[in-house]
Amino acid sequence: MKRNFVLLVVLMAAALWMMPGGVRGTSTVSAMEKNAFTPDSIPWGPAPPFVPAGAQLAVLEGNPMASSGDYTVRLKMPVGYKIAPHWHPQRENVTVITGTFKVGMGDQFDESKMMSFPAGSFAYLDPSMHHYAMAVDEVVVQIHGQSPVQFNYINPDDDPSRKK
Repeated sequence: MKRNFVLLVVLMAAALWMMPGGVRGTSTVSAMEKNAFTPDSIPWGPAPPFVPAGAQLAVLEGNPMASSGDYTVRLKMPVGYKIAPHWHPQRENVTVITGTFKVGMGDQFDESKMMSFPAGSFAYLDPSMHHYAMAVDEVVVQIHGQSPVQFNYINPDDDPSRKK
């Protein structure tokens, strides 16, 4: 009798677990929706004012502007989009999702010295590395690292947020 009761409880628990909206309920679904993205569900919006206008940004994880913590963002750039020479105080990890992304090192934007990175490429830039970038075609890059994100332009006049 005791064995049958235990078996019944186990079977009921398994049945509830397998049912849509059962014990797991919609909280698992909504938690998954906040922690996972298909390409068509990425929440694109305008990029922050410290990068040139025309790009779109999606925050996938964390808060890039928080005082600490992990973040993951995607930046979508149109053909020919350029980011002037700058550096970051935190390490920057970049994966090219689509398109061809060009990156150069140094204090002067010089397209002839840039390396091309096609979709699938990965690079990381240690803190204080001076670099600049350009989208050859429409490019999406995924950037992850530690908050806060900070752009320090080599030439302060290149900072788009100061031009308002």
